Amino acid sequence: MKHLRWSALAVLLLSMLPGLATAAEVDGRALSVLWGVPFAGVLLSIAIMPLLAPTVWHHHFGKITAAWALAFLVPFALVFGVPAAGTSLVHALLAEYIPFVILLTALFTVAGGIYIRGNLHGSPGLNTALLAIGAVLASFMGTTGASMLLIRPLIRANDNRKHTAHVVVFFIFIVSNAGGSLTPLGDPPLFLGFLKGVDFFWTVRHIFPETLFLVGALLAIFYALDSWYYHRREEVLPQDPTPDTPTLGFDGKANFLLLGAVVGLVLLSGFWKSSVAWNIAGTEVGLPGVVRDAGLIIVTLVSLRLTPAKVHADNQFGWGPMQEVAKLFAGIFLTIIPVIAMLKAGVDGPFGAIVSAVTRPDGSPDPAMYFWAAGALSSFLDNAPTYLVFFNTAGGDPAALMTTLAPTLAAISAGAVFMGANTYIGNAPNMMVKAIAEDRGVKMPSFFGYMLWSGGILVPLFIVMTFIWFR
Repeated sequence: MKHLRWSALAVLLLSMLPGLATAAEVDGRALSVLWGVPFAGVLLSIAIMPLLAPTVWHHHFGKITAAWALAFLVPFALVFGVPAAGTSLVHALLAEYIPFVILLTALFTVAGGIYIRGNLHGSPGLNTALLAIGAVLASFMGTTGASMLLIRPLIRANDNRKHTAHVVVFFIFIVSNAGGSLTPLGDPPLFLGFLKGVDFFWTVRHIFPETLFLVGALLAIFYALDSWYYHRREEVLPQDPTPDTPTLGFDGKANFLLLGAVVGLVLLSGFWKSSVAWNIAGTEVGLPGVVRDAGLIIVTLVSLRLTPAKVHADNQFGWGPMQEVAKLFAGIFLTIIPVIAMLKAGVDGPFGAIVSAVTRPDGSPDPAMYFWAAGALSSFLDNAPTYLVFFNTAGGDPAALMTTLAPTLAAISAGAVFMGANTYIGNAPNMMVKAIAEDRGVKMPSFFGYMLWSGGILVPLFIVMTFIWFR
């Protein structure tokens, strides 16, 4: 029984192969909103089961996620045909999930091979400085890379304090999301825009004030809150679990070069245009993407080979957080297929009201509605395809969007990146940071508990930003 769910999935996939290449993409206009139930089931499982049945969830979250994936895939194949279901499955795996997991694994491994030696003491000033540094790094090495590099030393710096969950929450707000808004390297939605023809430096020119406001306000709020915790009686523990050392430094320095290689490979896949491509069961796989993914796998293996065992031990490096993210997002990427299809159907699809809401009565786009619509959906859906949906809804012409419709593109970009911080599943590094923090003993808020933090802190800031920049 242990491998039954994987065997069923394998049999289903094998039965699909003969007709996949000729299968057509499912029209979202033909779908009912009920096809979104498995996706909602995955989200509710992530949100509720750790509260109601923590032991069951901890030991069986992979099986539960696989069950929801099959709850979508099997009926979908029966209703729309095996070829249509197979096309959607193969596209989700080859075009989205596998590159996603390969990139995350590379960043997780390389950043986990860098150990910041020495005992940083988690005062409000130091914590705020680390968050500010992470915000800057996020736009150059990605929110995932910056998060994986800094979350461990930040947790270690605060391991002599009683209250640390708020430190990780603001880390997710700032480093795992808001900081990645200035370049296509920062966050996947912006990278997709870059692939569509948006200039590399367009975002830094057009949403820098918004980013500066959001990051600056969050740093100020964090400093005030952390100072309040820090100066409370018995906040600092009598004994620091991390011993002091004479100097600070880095172990595993070779991984800095490998981190640069990861960034270079991602950039290469964006700049390199090649006509060489393979059609695999209806999904086009281009040579640049293959080279990028193969290079990332090599970088991962090289990092594991070069990193001394002591560095991994000092970092308490383990595969648990990566496995959790890979399993949960496998279910998310599969069950989200009909939801994205319905959104792509535009005003003629089940979610036509959402698409219509972003247009003013005179037919012009409404930047404020684009900001909130792209942001709200990015909070619960994958923010990369959500960005593309609204990019295309606004016309899909990068030349027009970068000039005449610049406020609209700025609103879409800001909403997709900033509001990924609203939930744990809004952006991949959110879940990874949470998993690492819990693995290190930090008692993180529940799914809804985290949303109380984001609703109380982020949403008011987004409202202010709407009135200043997106009217």
